[in-house]
Amino acid sequence: MSEQGKGSASTSTAAPAPGSDTYKGWLFKWTNYLKGYQRRWFVLSNGLLSYYRTQAEMAHTCRGTINLATAHIDTEDACNIVLSSGGRTYHLKASTEVERQRWVTALELAKAKAIRMMNDQSDDSGDEEPTSRSDRSEIQGTLKILVSKLDDLGTCNDLIAKHGAALQRSLSELEGLKVPLEGGEKIKAVNERATLFRITSNAMINACRDFLDLAETHSRRLQRALQYEREQRTHLEETIEQLAKQHNSLERAWREAPTHASSTSSAPTTSQRSERVNKEDASDEDEDTEYFDAMDDSTAFITVTASENTQYKRSQSNLSGASGGQASDWNQEDHMSPICNDVSAKEPLRHRQRRTQIPDKPNYSLNLWSIMKNCIGKELSKIPMPVNFNEPLSMLQRLTEDLEYHELLDKAACCESSLEQMCLVAAFSVSSYSTTVHRIAKPFNPLLGETFELDRLEEFGYRSLCEQVSHHPPAAAHHVISRRGWTLRQEITVASKFRGKYLSIMPLGAIHLRFHSSGNHYVWRKVTSTVHNIIVGKLWIDQSGDIEIINNTTKEMCQMKYIPYSYFSRDVPRKVTGVVTDSGGQAHYILSGTWDEKMESAKIIHSSEGANGSEGKQKTVYQTLPPKLLWKKYPLPENAENMYYFSSLALVLNEPEDGVALTDSRLRPDQRLMEEGRWDEANAEKQRLEEKQRAVRRRREAEATGALDEGKNYEGYQPLWFHQRRDSITGEANFVYKGGYWESKEREDWSMCPEIF
Repeated sequence: MSEQGKGSASTSTAAPAPGSDTYKGWLFKWTNYLKGYQRRWFVLSNGLLSYYRTQAEMAHTCRGTINLATAHIDTEDACNIVLSSGGRTYHLKASTEVERQRWVTALELAKAKAIRMMNDQSDDSGDEEPTSRSDRSEIQGTLKILVSKLDDLGTCNDLIAKHGAALQRSLSELEGLKVPLEGGEKIKAVNERATLFRITSNAMINACRDFLDLAETHSRRLQRALQYEREQRTHLEETIEQLAKQHNSLERAWREAPTHASSTSSAPTTSQRSERVNKEDASDEDEDTEYFDAMDDSTAFITVTASENTQYKRSQSNLSGASGGQASDWNQEDHMSPICNDVSAKEPLRHRQRRTQIPDKPNYSLNLWSIMKNCIGKELSKIPMPVNFNEPLSMLQRLTEDLEYHELLDKAACCESSLEQMCLVAAFSVSSYSTTVHRIAKPFNPLLGETFELDRLEEFGYRSLCEQVSHHPPAAAHHVISRRGWTLRQEITVASKFRGKYLSIMPLGAIHLRFHSSGNHYVWRKVTSTVHNIIVGKLWIDQSGDIEIINNTTKEMCQMKYIPYSYFSRDVPRKVTGVVTDSGGQAHYILSGTWDEKMESAKIIHSSEGANGSEGKQKTVYQTLPPKLLWKKYPLPENAENMYYFSSLALVLNEPEDGVALTDSRLRPDQRLMEEGRWDEANAEKQRLEEKQRAVRRRREAEATGALDEGKNYEGYQPLWFHQRRDSITGEANFVYKGGYWESKEREDWSMCPEIF
């Protein structure tokens, strides 16, 4: 595809003044294969790169923003710049290499400054409002000083005029006196110099007078503009709040209506999408999906399902041929190893009776916009949130929910074929998102040193341990070992940003899975989660992005694609596709399904190059056997809608248990109070715990400063059950389990645990 628009307009950029935080100019941005590169106005300010179609749009419409603090900056050739952060990638082009270098320099400086600012922020935003008041006081003080200096300038103006006139009179009097000739010449010379001084002083006085007049004029104009902006902001906030109230009223009325459609989903229906598809989109970019700008949503292959009489059915949708087959049960008996048919026959299951319900969620109303409007652009973990927006589980417990479909790994451990094993591992990676479709509440941020154990050794053969190993950035380490032949570990750091219309949650870190008998070692990462309709409308969540699951032992790979929801797509919402390839790149299995319902696999029996697609790409045609079911979501418990949409596993995660560590999330008081429906007490307890954590952090900082002054080394905080090691596969420094937890539990000795609650 040729690069359109290159050189069609100047990309001249005004170089920023020294110390300036803003950089503006024209660049060409890749939009899609139909439009190519389009000229856009870019503004770099406060660590954020935003772009607009025109300079005039700066006043009202931002087309997209990327945070440089978490962005990767790369240069492809002499004029190209590639910015990537989370699930978004911007491909930019400058008109000349010099312009490209100016932008790269500005971006690198802004990124470094943004990272410093992010690191300098406190661990909680409890001080945000005082800081804002302090900023306002500082501005007012600066204005007062400026007014005082202007008054001083006016006084100097008067004094110069007064003393200049007096000097002129004195010199005139001296010139009239009878003095020797030589003295008269000197007086004349002094008089000439005084005249020059008077002329210069008058010029300075006039300039100062003009400056004062101009400053007063502009000051009045700026005051009027500022007052207007304040009124507009107040009006906008009131309007949005009123819209939110009206929307809530309509939603309540709809719920209470005696006859309403029970099949309405949180996302728009297929028929609505079909109607929208027929409408012409006037813009060259879809603003609703701007943050998926660089993702190619069209799959580069077509599947053909071979039927029994060898008649082929052809499907143009991504993997919809798979959904047309008859899905078998979990065993995949047609092309999975026979040993996988029964993973638990060797050991009887001993199930302890666990709870099946928790107290219903209270119906407390709270204005979300009143809290979130001051949090745009901030790190979500640093926004002080009342428990009204939480669910009674911690982030450590949410991480443990990845094990809901652990039996997929039990089956995978029995597979003789590593490619079949890869299919089950891929299904397991998708299953971890199945509980998120209705779960739009925020889990509790774990305290530093907080732990959570899930001991299911007798029931399901595994033991799981999580620990919050870092607070800035917030990071949790997770280790699971199963006596059914596998070990899983992960360290997840969650980066999240609120951008007004949506909230992006970007998990950082790798997941490692090793099977004991084969030694196969799989590594993959999580995709970006996006919460939509933050201000107005019903909240809904989407998963999007591309991931690679790599078997580092055999070099086999599964490329998974989570397709972002689009109003214009004919595909089913929440679709996931994937291709399993061997070490030579040959495809063996096609995966298809949705992350909230099921995943299927189909064995490839033949592949060929097909015709070009609508975007000019040549698509590969895969002929497959009928699909087999890999995974299907469990139904939610009865009354789940009143219990935070918890799954059966989530309902028991916070159930009190004997013998757990003193730092276990089950013992966290604010979380327990919230689960019991005592939200006011939970909010008070949450504030107490956060203040206690801040006090501990300040004490550690003081100890570190004291050690530095004395020339001693200060080790800092060290996790209790995990230690940091360099990973031989990814090259990253990760926290891995160092042992000792389960031994301490058997001894019932938790004396080493800190008192964090």
